[in-house]
Parts: sequence; structure tokens; C-alpha cells
Amino acid sequence: MPPASSSPEPEDVRIPRDVLPSDGRFGSGPSKVPQRAVDALAAAAPTYLGTSHRRPGVRSVVGRIREGLASLFALPDGYEVLLGVGGSTLFWDAASFGLIERRSQHLVFGEFSSKFAKVTAAAPHLDAPEIIESAPGTHPLPHASDVDVYAFTHNETSTGVMMDIARPHDADGLVVVDATSGAGALRVDPHDFDVYYFAPQKAFASEGGLWLALCSPRAVERIERVGGSGRFAPASLSLPIALENSRLEQTYNTPALATLFLLAEQMEWMLRNGGLEWAASRSDRSSETVYAWAEAHRYATPFVAKPDERSHVTATIDFAEPVDAAAIARALRVNGVVDVEPYRKLGRNQLRIATFPAIEPEDLVALTRCIDYVIEALGWS
Repeated sequence: MPPASSSPEPEDVRIPRDVLPSDGRFGSGPSKVPQRAVDALAAAAPTYLGTSHRRPGVRSVVGRIREGLASLFALPDGYEVLLGVGGSTLFWDAASFGLIERRSQHLVFGEFSSKFAKVTAAAPHLDAPEIIESAPGTHPLPHASDVDVYAFTHNETSTGVMMDIARPHDADGLVVVDATSGAGALRVDPHDFDVYYFAPQKAFASEGGLWLALCSPRAVERIERVGGSGRFAPASLSLPIALENSRLEQTYNTPALATLFLLAEQMEWMLRNGGLEWAASRSDRSSETVYAWAEAHRYATPFVAKPDERSHVTATIDFAEPVDAAAIARALRVNGVVDVEPYRKLGRNQLRIATFPAIEPEDLVALTRCIDYVIEALGWS
């Protein structure tokens, strides 16, 4: 519903400077990239950017990433960190060639969890997947089945739903987790997964175009066995090739060097401050700020009904009439507070707010004040 005729247009609202956050980037992906990391990249640029990814200067950064992620996630002996060019979307294709032997089970509860299921359903060399689906704003539960891969999603970015990662009881298949927006900000026990894959443009405050996968010994064995079975896979989608190159601290084809560097900087910032528990606690604090504000609000409410399913990195907030969330987002944008629009396909009167570790918790407090200011300025208070 548009603002009352006597109220200003959203683009005319000016939020006082003392109300605004210190940084107005609240996007769910790509995320805010901290200036300290950009400054570090600029300082390293003369000897780093524009150099070969197969030479020591870049391979040392890849080595930092692999070693640092093993430490951040407390990976047990035998687990390996793989990486490749292309992002999580490409990893779905790679997994269809190199991880799934015959059939997979998929928990589908939003746009991104549905996409991996569509990949495996379309793969002519695989049996039709088992799909367990629930309505947006909820997540389904797995069950032991005749499958060799269980495909979970740690955080559904489109809807703001997170799920705990645990192996299904009496299940033998690999647990393969899409952790793209959760990795580095949500707690996880590596004993509960075989592959935990993600891209670095979310909690790791980098750029896109790269995938990383934390792989258990069982997953490594599967990659090597399927790769040696004679099944065709394009080289750029070959997990055995990715495994071989990762062990050499490099990628098969040329990566974006800035992406690698920014990822390493954010990861090491987390480690210096206390590791995954520290980063997860920081996102806990930020998300609770948003949810508590919404629960106490006259017009706002958390979209996800069950508190234990509400994401700690992607808060989705619905608004009741007469408030128009799209108008709020437009007003915020002209004031430098950006990317809080809802996921486009969800089609709700909603704001979607990232609470990644790189975002200052105090800025989430400021954001809620900005939203209240806009609501009042547009005549809805």
C-alpha cells in the first residue's frame, strides 16, 4: 500500500545522520566487505594482483585458506579442504558427476535448496532423487533411505530458515551440506557432515566465483572411487582434479586473486578474535536484535514462526498493512542503507536483513531505528 497522500515519497525521506548506521550494507549476498580487508589487499596488490596462481605468492594464500579453514572448523584428522572456481552453483553440477553414485535425498525448503535437487533430477546418469519438501518459512526433516547422498542446506538464504546439521539415524549415505550463507557464522560439528561446501561472498565477506568444500575421509574416498569409475565429467567439474590441485595449494583454472585474499583476511580475523564460536555468537547477537525488535513491533513480525528455525545470518521480517516494505527499502536506499529487499521470488511484504559477522552488531540496532524513522516519516506510525 502506498504512503498516505499527505506523506512524502519514500525517496524524499532523509534520515538524520545520528540515526544512520556506520555502514549501510546489509545485503544477504554479496555481503559487506570490510574496509580493513580492502586496505590490506591494496597494500599487497603490487606483488600479488596480476601474478600467476601457480606461483608461491598466490599458492601461499591458498595454503593459508586451507589451513585456516581446517582450524576454524576444527576438522578432524583426514578431512581435507578442496576449492575450485565457479561458486556453489557449479559445485552442484560437480557433485552430480563426482559425489552421487546413484541417488540422492534432498531437503527442499526454499529457492536454493531446490536448485541442487533440480540438478540431480535432470542428470541422465542418476536415478530420480528423493525430495522432501516443506513450505517456505519451515524446513523438513530427513529420514534414512536407499540413497548414497543426503543433501541438506544449513541456511536457506531465500527464506531465512536455518536447520541443525545432524546425520540421519541409521543412514549410510554421505551427508552433503550446502553451507553457502551459513559457513563461518553458524555452529557445526564436522563429525555430522561429509561435505560442507560454500562460497565466500557471505559470512566470509569476500567476492563470489569460488567454491570451497570441507571433505571427510569418506567423501574423499567417494570422490576418488567415482572419479576412477569411468564416468565422464568435464575437467572443470571434476572433483578428482579439484582434489589433486587443492593438495598443491592451487585451483585447476585461474581464480580471482582478490577473492582468495579477501577470504583469507576475513577468516584470519575470525580466528584472531576467537574462531567459529566467536563469529557465531556475534551473528547470534545481531540476529536477536532484529527478531526482538520485530516481535515487539506494531507492524513487524518474524517470517519464520519457530524461533529455533530462524536464521542467525538472514533475518526475514514481514510487515502488516498499511506498511509497505518495498517503500521502506526505497527510502533506506536513498539514505545509503542498502540491499534489505526480500528475495524476489518469495513475493512477500518483507525485508531481508543480513547479520553476518562482518556487520557490526550496533549497526543492526541503528537499522531498526532507521526503519522506525521511515515508518513514521511515511505516515504509518
